[in-house]
Amino acid sequence: MTDLTTLLEVGGPVAALGGGAAYARAKHPAAYWSAIGLPVSTVRLLSSYGSVMEACGLTVAPSRLRVLAMKAMTQREVRPVPPRRGIIRPTLTGLKLRLRLAPGQEPADIAASAERLRHAWGVHSAYVTTVKPGVVELRLVGYDVLRRVRMPRKATGGFLKVPVALREDATPFIRDYRTIPHQLTLGATLSGKSMYLRHLIAGLARQPVALVGIDCKRGVELAPFAPRLSALATDPDQAAELLPTLVKEMEDRYDLIRARQGIAPDTPDEEITSDIWGLPEDERPVPVVLFVDEVAELFLVATKKDEERRDEMVTQLIRLAQLGRAAGIYLEVCGQRFGAELGKGATMLRAQLTGRVCHRVNDEASAKMALGDIAPEAVHAACSIAPERPGLAVAGDTSGGWSRIRTPYLSLGDAAETCQESAHMVPDLAALKPFRPDVPVRPVESAAPVVLPHPVTD
Repeated sequence: MTDLTTLLEVGGPVAALGGGAAYARAKHPAAYWSAIGLPVSTVRLLSSYGSVMEACGLTVAPSRLRVLAMKAMTQREVRPVPPRRGIIRPTLTGLKLRLRLAPGQEPADIAASAERLRHAWGVHSAYVTTVKPGVVELRLVGYDVLRRVRMPRKATGGFLKVPVALREDATPFIRDYRTIPHQLTLGATLSGKSMYLRHLIAGLARQPVALVGIDCKRGVELAPFAPRLSALATDPDQAAELLPTLVKEMEDRYDLIRARQGIAPDTPDEEITSDIWGLPEDERPVPVVLFVDEVAELFLVATKKDEERRDEMVTQLIRLAQLGRAAGIYLEVCGQRFGAELGKGATMLRAQLTGRVCHRVNDEASAKMALGDIAPEAVHAACSIAPERPGLAVAGDTSGGWSRIRTPYLSLGDAAETCQESAHMVPDLAALKPFRPDVPVRPVESAAPVVLPHPVTD
């Protein structure tokens, strides 16, 4: 009886502790990782590093000098040598350590065994990046960071750089317009595409850039950001007037580059390799970012007259995508559906859009149109996005690399408030003034009544 009582007294706190750990792991994974997951995974890694590397086939035969030294100093069996391990550096989301590859190994050997390593050390995922020849960094992520997105505190951007989402390896996904000037973003309804767009606009609103929008859904997506927009077109007719203005602005900037650098006036735009960033700061025109929401609306036609207008708008979009980077004009093309069946020029426009972000789509053809030409293996990842995870997407570029990302929540009111507070940063571009959206004046809050002093009386 005494033993049973003692067992119950000890088992109660243990059960409570186990239940608390399970609850923390499900509801607060970051806290669970810092308190329990990090120490356990570190002990596993330190105690089983050599055996795990040998089981994964990541060991090589030791050098002859090492063999002779081992035989002369000890009688132990000479075992294969794993990659030399550096210092383990804990992070808020996992572990990082550098490995010096053994002779004859390459980073692809470590990357091929990433799935085995994560299971052996009890972590959520493992990623390998090359630091320099012969040295790789192994990044172990302790839990699913995309389930509840929290951007790193150090995820600061810069000029024309916006930290817009979190990668699955717990690093920020930064939209850098200087590196990837144009991008295609696809996503079905309620896939999180609008949230992605909000982060971009809110991030750029605080920077000295001109924001231009084309939203053929009567402006329901971009109208809340009107105080910060330099121009806004809400239907195809207005877009047909705005796009030639942007093309003319681009040509004027090329003339400015010619005049500054002594290039012959008759030199074709395609042969000018310089850009506005080579101009003095006091002469440099402000960058322009063009957001095109529901790009399919620009391709749809109903009459012969609409077809002519469509061809003209698509041609101007392609010109901006081909030549706009050097003039400081960048494109962010968004839509629910994008395919060759949209019409002439769709495939040519896609070829000029270096960056690709594909949220959940309704058909495989859209995922192939977004990612099939740059990373065919990413198409399956895009098609497997569940509707229960809005904001989850697959991001890639023409280099062939791709990764899963997820955008954190940002309310429409907060994004609109950011644009309202940054309304004074709208640059003065004379060509775009006719397209400046009308911003309703906020009602002035009634001031508190003024209390007058009572007169002195007898």
